[in-house]
Amino acid sequence: MGIKGQNTSINDADIARAAHCLKAMSHPLRLKILCVLGSDSICVQQIVDQVGTSQSNISQHLAILKDKNILGSKKQANRVYYFIDDARMLLLIKMMRDVFCPNQ
Repeated sequence: MGIKGQNTSINDADIARAAHCLKAMSHPLRLKILCVLGSDSICVQQIVDQVGTSQSNISQHLAILKDKNILGSKKQANRVYYFIDDARMLLLIKMMRDVFCPNQ
């Protein structure tokens, strides 16, 4: 049963996309990376500095998030900048921060 007054038709493609994204985000380090990125475009070294693990570890998790079409990247000179490439993901990250990290 749906929420009163809410359309209960469910699009299987939307559900599959949500499950796909949530699965990729479910690792604590990947979730932390997404929270660090927010709506910004940040280079790998800045992510490493803020997340606090090795560059190779961060790069592996960035590759997973990029492969799942959650992140985009752009190269400028010798640096690669990553950003959240989906407005829905930005909204989801914001909502999670509001719920789970209200004091930040």
